[in-house]
Amino acid sequence: MKIKELPISGHLKDYYQKAGISDLYPPQAECIHKGMFKRKNLLVAIPTASGKTLVAEMAMHHHVGESGKCLYIVPLKALASEKFEEFSRKDVRVGISTGDFDRRDESLGKNDIIVATSEKVDSLIRNSAPWLKDISLLVVDEVHLIDSPDRGATLEMVITKMRYRNPEMQIIALSATIGNPGVLARWMDAELVTSEWRPVDLRPGVFYNGRIKFHESFRTVECVSKFDDLNLCMDTISEGGQCLVFVSSRKNAEAFAKRAASAFQLENSALKELSDRLTKLAETDNDKLLAACVESGAAFHHAGLKREARTVVEEGFRKGHIRCISSTPTLAAGLNMPARRVIIRDYRRFTSGEGMVPIPVREYHQMAGRAGRPHLDPYGEAVLIAKDDQDVEALFEWYIDAPAEDVYSQCGTESTLCTHILSLIASGFVRSREEISTFMDRTFFLYQHKQSRVIPRVIGKVLAFLLETEMIAENGGIVSATQYGSLVSRLFINPNGAQTIVHGISSAEEYSDVALLQLICSTPDMYNLYVSNKDIPYLERFLVDLDEDLWLTVPEDGEEGFFRGLKTTMLLRDWANELSDTVICERYSVGPGDIYSMVESVNWLLHATSRLTPMFAPSFYQQVRELEYCMKYGVKRELLPLVKIRNIGRVRARRLFNSGISSPENLQAAGFDRVSQILGRGVADQLFSAVKRQSDKNSGDVKESGARATARKKQSTLSYFVD
Repeated sequence: MKIKELPISGHLKDYYQKAGISDLYPPQAECIHKGMFKRKNLLVAIPTASGKTLVAEMAMHHHVGESGKCLYIVPLKALASEKFEEFSRKDVRVGISTGDFDRRDESLGKNDIIVATSEKVDSLIRNSAPWLKDISLLVVDEVHLIDSPDRGATLEMVITKMRYRNPEMQIIALSATIGNPGVLARWMDAELVTSEWRPVDLRPGVFYNGRIKFHESFRTVECVSKFDDLNLCMDTISEGGQCLVFVSSRKNAEAFAKRAASAFQLENSALKELSDRLTKLAETDNDKLLAACVESGAAFHHAGLKREARTVVEEGFRKGHIRCISSTPTLAAGLNMPARRVIIRDYRRFTSGEGMVPIPVREYHQMAGRAGRPHLDPYGEAVLIAKDDQDVEALFEWYIDAPAEDVYSQCGTESTLCTHILSLIASGFVRSREEISTFMDRTFFLYQHKQSRVIPRVIGKVLAFLLETEMIAENGGIVSATQYGSLVSRLFINPNGAQTIVHGISSAEEYSDVALLQLICSTPDMYNLYVSNKDIPYLERFLVDLDEDLWLTVPEDGEEGFFRGLKTTMLLRDWANELSDTVICERYSVGPGDIYSMVESVNWLLHATSRLTPMFAPSFYQQVRELEYCMKYGVKRELLPLVKIRNIGRVRARRLFNSGISSPENLQAAGFDRVSQILGRGVADQLFSAVKRQSDKNSGDVKESGARATARKKQSTLSYFVD
C-alpha cells in the first residue's frame, strides 16, 4: 500500500517521502484494512521496529485534519520527550505534560497532539482539565504495562475513564509483547492486528563454547579475550555493527563498559566531544568513569545516571559514535535504541526475598526486539549466553521459543482501589455505591473476572476507610468527596499515605524537619532505599542521636520497612544539609540519578503536605513550605533568598553566603567586581543582567496599589522564591 494513497495531509506525505518511506509495512497496511481511518479501535501487537509509531502518527494526523484532538500516552518521561520531538517535526501543534500532578495545564488544550505519561493523564482527569472532553483519539503506547504491579492500575483506570467520558473516542493501543492480546482487544472493543513480520530479520540464538547456535545454523565467534560477552561484542564491532549488552545490575553494566572501553580503544573527535560534555556534567567517580569509557567508544546506561548524562549516551549511540552500551533493562523499555547485536548476558537477577530469579519472557522479548537497525543492518541478532551445554536447549525453550506471558489487571487490591475510588468520587465520575460498581464493571479487572466476589467486598472496605477518615461523606445514598478528600485526589497521593501525614502533623506538639521527612518516607508513595546488615549500626546511632526530634519509633511488627524509611530520611537530610552528590553517592551506594528521583518524590510529597497543613496543623505551614524549597534546591534555610536568583545553585549560593552576601539586595550592593571575585566574571555578568531585567520589570509595576506594596514588603524571606 502506497503512502501517497492514504487520507493524510500532503505535508506528512512529503515528510515520509523525503525520509524514504513510500510503502507501508504489511502490519501497517493491515491496520488500514481493519478500519484505522474509519475510527475503529485497534490493538496493534507487532514486533519492535515494525512501524507501530507510524501507525499512530498517521491516525493522529487524520484526526487533526478532521478538527480532532489526540492524546498519546507513554510510560516514561524520557519516551514522552522522544515522541514530542518526533511528532513536532511534522506541521502539527504538539504539547507535552509530565510534571506537577496538581495542575490543570489548560494551555495544553491549544495543541493538536498532547504527549503525557499515564500518571499525568490521571492527574489531569482528577483536576478536571477541560480539554480532555475534546479528545477524539487516544493512543496508548506499551499497553502491556497494564500488567505492571506498580503502574498498571493507573493505566487501566485512565483508559477506562477516558472511554467512559468520551464514548465516541477512537483508541489505538500499541505493544510488542502480549501473551493474550485477544482478551485485551475484546475489552477495548478493538480490532486485533498481530504479526511476526519485521523490517530487519531477527536471528535469536544462544552462545556457548565459542559459537552461537541459531535455530538452523551456527556462527563461530573469535575468542579475543576470556570473556564471552566481550568476544560477542568485539565480533560485532569488527564488522561495523553496534551492540547492546543487557546485564542484571548497575555494577555489572559499569564493569562491562570499562572492560569494553579498554578493548576498543577507539579515538575520534566525535567521541572526544561526547566525553567532554559528560566530563562537564561529572560530579562523582561514576560520572568520570562514564566519560572515560565514552572517549574509547563504550558506555553504560542505567537509572543511577543523571538524565543529562543518559541523554548524551543515547545521542552518541544513535549517531553511531558509541559502539556499545551495557545496560540494565531500563534501556529496553520503549526507547528507540536498536543495535546490530543484542547480548542478553544475565537472564537471572536478584529479587528481594527470592534471590536470583529468571527474568520474564516478556522482558527477554523487549530486549531481543532491539536487535537490527532498520535501513542500516542486514539482520539483527539477539544472543543469550549459556553457562553450560545443558543451558543451550533450555534457553531456547524458556525464552526464544516461549510466548510472552499473559497480561492481567492489577486493580484488585484494596490499596489500589482506595486511590482510584476516591478519584472517581472526587472527580464526579460516580455519585453512589451503585455507580461505583457500574463503573468498575467497565474495567479490565472485571472483564477478566466477570464473576468476582472480591471486588464488592474490597469496595465496601475502601468506602468504610474513606468515610472514617472523612475524605468522603454519604448522605441519602449520595457519595461525595469532602474538601480533604478532593485535595488528596487532586494532589495525586495515596489516601493511606495522606492520612499518615495528616495524623502525624496534627498529633505532633513541635515541628521538626527530620521528623516530617521520616513521616513522609513511611508513606506508600515514597520509594525507599534498600537496607543491608552493615547499615543497621549507623541507623541505630541516627535514632539515638535524633530520638527527641523524631515522631515515629521502631514498630513492634517489623523493622525492615522502618529502617528503609529511616535510611532514606538520612539521605534526604544530607541533601538538604548541602552535602555533595559525591559524598551522598559514596555514603549510600546510590547514583546521582537516584538522588534526583528521591528528591523529586519527596518534593512532591512535601508540596502535598504544605497543601494539607493549613487544614490540620496551620502553625507548621511556614516551616513545611520552607522545607519544601530547602529540599528542592538542596540548601539550608539561610540560602533560600539566593537560590531564587537564576544561575545560582546550591554551590554558588554557599560561596556567596560565606563571603557575606545573603540576599538579592546584598548581591546588588556588593557590585559586579566583588561578585566577579567570588564567582568569576562570566557568572557575574549573567547575574547582574538578570538583576537588571528584574529591576526593569519591577519598575514597570508602578501601578500596584500602596496597600499591596506594603504587604509585599512585609513578606518573609520566602517571598524571594515563592513568587
